[in-house]
Amino acid sequence: MAHQKHANITRKYNDNYATNEVAILGTKCDVIEDLVRKVSLNLSNYNLAYFDASHAKDVGKNNLSEYTFHHEGNLQINTISSINKFEQRLQFINHDFVFVNGNHYQGAKQILILDPEKEASIKKRLDQITNIQFIIKLNPDVAYFDCLLDKFPNIENITSYTVDEIDEITSHINLLIQEHIPPVKGLVLVGGKSTRMGTDKSELNYYGKPQKEHAKELLESNSLETFYSVQSNSNKEDEIHDTFLNLGPFGGICSAFQRDPNTAWLVLATDVPFVNSELIELLLQKRNPSKVATAIKGKNKEFPEPLITIYEPKAYTKLLQYLAQGYSCPRKMLINSDVEIIEVDDTLIRNINTPKEFEIAKKEING
Repeated sequence: MAHQKHANITRKYNDNYATNEVAILGTKCDVIEDLVRKVSLNLSNYNLAYFDASHAKDVGKNNLSEYTFHHEGNLQINTISSINKFEQRLQFINHDFVFVNGNHYQGAKQILILDPEKEASIKKRLDQITNIQFIIKLNPDVAYFDCLLDKFPNIENITSYTVDEIDEITSHINLLIQEHIPPVKGLVLVGGKSTRMGTDKSELNYYGKPQKEHAKELLESNSLETFYSVQSNSNKEDEIHDTFLNLGPFGGICSAFQRDPNTAWLVLATDVPFVNSELIELLLQKRNPSKVATAIKGKNKEFPEPLITIYEPKAYTKLLQYLAQGYSCPRKMLINSDVEIIEVDDTLIRNINTPKEFEIAKKEING
């Protein structure tokens, strides 16, 4: 049996430097940068980045990393770091889409610009052109280079635009972003200590069945493949057991991401029995996959509810970063991250934690 150096865990999908990227190549760098800026203005609802190389000459190696913050949120960085795809993926984790200057770096997908003056440049980078998304012509009459026709006999059938068709180019890139929006699965948290209740809160009966079953049905009725988050492994297909141990709900969420890091997880606790199908539908409808998470907050509450929240795949990296700092509270991550907040009546998300609260809540639910 062959030796396996790495643990057999599901890896998060990535392109070369980011989760979703496209390299633009084939013309001068200033033309590429101008195109990126114009398109980005039309896609301001997404979190975008541009990955380029410096053209400055005779620049010495930095001895100090500099971080210059502006009160509006702008950040300028001069660092001692070199290019490393693993570090770049961490740096770009918040971004929905990264434009790469393909004259300097190879992206997993490409937008090829046909510039009659750059045929030699294209020929030199022919091995880097592997997955053309579409073609941009600097003028309508530019001919396809022989080297491209040799490698891609059907290249003339690939969608093409002229460089001034910014709206059309923007729409195509929007599709590339939309194709990468991850699906949502459901996660019902069960098996907590329930110290104040004195019994497992997930087994309490508000609706004629254990609350964990009611919560699972709520998510499934909104077309979500749903799993129970449990502490120990029972090998049931609809259960995800904790692989991050002794961390409570934080560990349950991270364990779900370890099972599937390429999906978003709608997390629902079992101690909020007034959550209904309409609230779940609202959460899904208002979901903003460009954010780290989409969370419910009571109108009179100061903080969001971390256990009625959709966590995007980028939240997994954030959660692990907080854990590395010694924090295992998902709410702390939410209130310090870029999160979509949906405000609802406090009564809809009321926590039930004691036997007395349970009796009162059950009477209210049963009219």
